[in-house]
Amino acid sequence: MWKLKKTNIVAFSILAASPFLIAIVALVSVMYGTKDISAITVWQAIAEFDPSNVDHQIIRTGRIPRIVAVLLVGAFLAVAGAVMQGITRNYLASPSLMGVNDGSAFVITLAIVFFPGLPNYQMILLSMLGSALGAGIVFGFGSLIRNGLSPVRLAIIGTVIGTFLSSIATAIAMYFQVSQTVSVWYNTKVHMVDMDMLMLSIPFGLVGLVLALLSAKAITITSLGEDIAIGLGQKTKAVKIISMLAVVCLTGTAVALVGKIAFVGLVIPHITRFLVGVDYRFIIPCGAVVGAFFLALCDVLSRFVNYPFETPIGVLTALVGVPFFLYLVRKHGGEKRA
Repeated sequence: MWKLKKTNIVAFSILAASPFLIAIVALVSVMYGTKDISAITVWQAIAEFDPSNVDHQIIRTGRIPRIVAVLLVGAFLAVAGAVMQGITRNYLASPSLMGVNDGSAFVITLAIVFFPGLPNYQMILLSMLGSALGAGIVFGFGSLIRNGLSPVRLAIIGTVIGTFLSSIATAIAMYFQVSQTVSVWYNTKVHMVDMDMLMLSIPFGLVGLVLALLSAKAITITSLGEDIAIGLGQKTKAVKIISMLAVVCLTGTAVALVGKIAFVGLVIPHITRFLVGVDYRFIIPCGAVVGAFFLALCDVLSRFVNYPFETPIGVLTALVGVPFFLYLVRKHGGEKRA
């Protein structure tokens, strides 16, 4: 009973502190970069915008859309990873390792080459289709191979399929001479967030978050094991379909907005589970907060690693994610768990 109360307190503390933590990292993100801007100027740009003021233009058209996009993407990827780990009971499950990100980027590449000029909402829908395609291929291959659905083997299959899709996309982009346009989807483009795409992404991402939250209790039961879930009257197929739909919405929206970012969906769910326990009614909202803060912090740090030049944000997430991945493999081996 004490353990349950303790995790509840931690979860509520994270949610209560989140507005302050996110406000601080957002303010730092808007103030600092290649050009430092004072907090007073930031307030003036928001409350008394002057189109002729260069600093105001930088804040309103560049830095505010950027930090909003980074916060959203961090939340989306963290929740997508948590949902995947819960329904598959695979501690290595994440959009970046299971081909979900690569599928989105692959389909976006095809759209840029063969259907240039598509409206933003269609790019988001195609990105979601790509997410489903990538996940379907990886889990399809995994089901055909002996023990292919074990955590390590599925991660290997996901890496191979992801590399294959990336290679095909790169070859197509080079042949049609759109490599520079396509490269931003693979190297992230947080520095050039499109405001129209950002506004369109919010409703699609919110759909994914709502689906994940509505499925949270069912995911907790599913994470206990297939037999236990069925014994408790769980409709496991329906839960998996709805959960994967949430993952597709969240990952597809994130990739369409800023491109591929790895390891957020792997690391953050484990950290959140350590803090708040195994109940996904707490893991999903707290994971969204922790993921948003983590990616925003990485974005801020990326500006100072090689100042005044920006380091790709994926480098920062990899510095955390790769050692964490190796730690998980070493600790758990090939066992399957939530």
